Amino acid sequence: MAQTESRAELVEAYRVMRTIRAFEERVHAELPNGEIPGAVHLYAGQEAVAAGVCAVLGDGDYIASTHRGHGHAIAKGCDITAMMLELYGKAGGLCGGKGGSMHIADFEKGMLGANGVAAGGAPLACGSALSAKVLGRDSVSVAFVGDGAANQGSFAESLTLAKVWDLPVVFVVEDNFYAQATGTRYHLGGLDVARRAEAQGIPAVIVDGTDYLAVRAAAEEAVTRARTGGGPSLIECKAGRFFGHMEGFDGQGYRADGEVDTLRSTQDPIRRFVDKVELSEVETSEVDVTVDAAVEVAVATATAAPTPDESELLTDVYVSY
Repeated sequence: MAQTESRAELVEAYRVMRTIRAFEERVHAELPNGEIPGAVHLYAGQEAVAAGVCAVLGDGDYIASTHRGHGHAIAKGCDITAMMLELYGKAGGLCGGKGGSMHIADFEKGMLGANGVAAGGAPLACGSALSAKVLGRDSVSVAFVGDGAANQGSFAESLTLAKVWDLPVVFVVEDNFYAQATGTRYHLGGLDVARRAEAQGIPAVIVDGTDYLAVRAAAEEAVTRARTGGGPSLIECKAGRFFGHMEGFDGQGYRADGEVDTLRSTQDPIRRFVDKVELSEVETSEVDVTVDAAVEVAVATATAAPTPDESELLTDVYVSY
């Protein structure tokens, strides 16, 4: 058990991970009904990464997400009913029901947005980190990046910018074993992404992405470094996803027979956390009841809500400075 975390903090960590899992499992179940438009990428199996990183961030810190961003949004404190409304394309969604799953953002929570562009969040996080440095603020920015996105030029350029400008930014690379259908060992050439950061002179560490405590410890060190003027860091987290790359369009023929069942039975980050910190059945069941009820309300609200009015068609398209 982590000695630096109180019992309340451990229960809160469980609540965050359990909320992410319940949200994603319910979205998976609702998708066949045909009411959720657009592409949806589920985060189940990677909950410890989002929860562990965001646990050490404050309200004034920022995150930039990926196309698989529901977990990041929940961990940063976004309202799940407003998120569900957004997935359903309904009025009242976090982006007015016009962004959908891959474009959830909530600036008030420091969530700069999910992003349909691979590694699209990395330069955004560098931008918010540069703003903090120029304005003398102590906020830290986190860029979540998938293993496939780590091969994008924008990611390499972001590492360079972060190092040259000594930015308060943390790159969190989530290796979920596949870039769509291409295995990590192949598309990364057998090398860890952490080695690329080290080549740039950026401190980097590799952690078990299913171990909340390990992720949190690595994130705390990196965020402290950034906040105290120590510059950028990279954390590479390895955690397999439980679902396909994208809902409805991935038969997962590239995965070995029984692979997902093995992941769920041996590498479930929530189960591993409960066992490791010895949460009681009373503690977990109280959270489970509350979380499941909240997800139920989110779905019911989204199902009944109206679509955005036609007058909203051209709003939020351009911004004036």
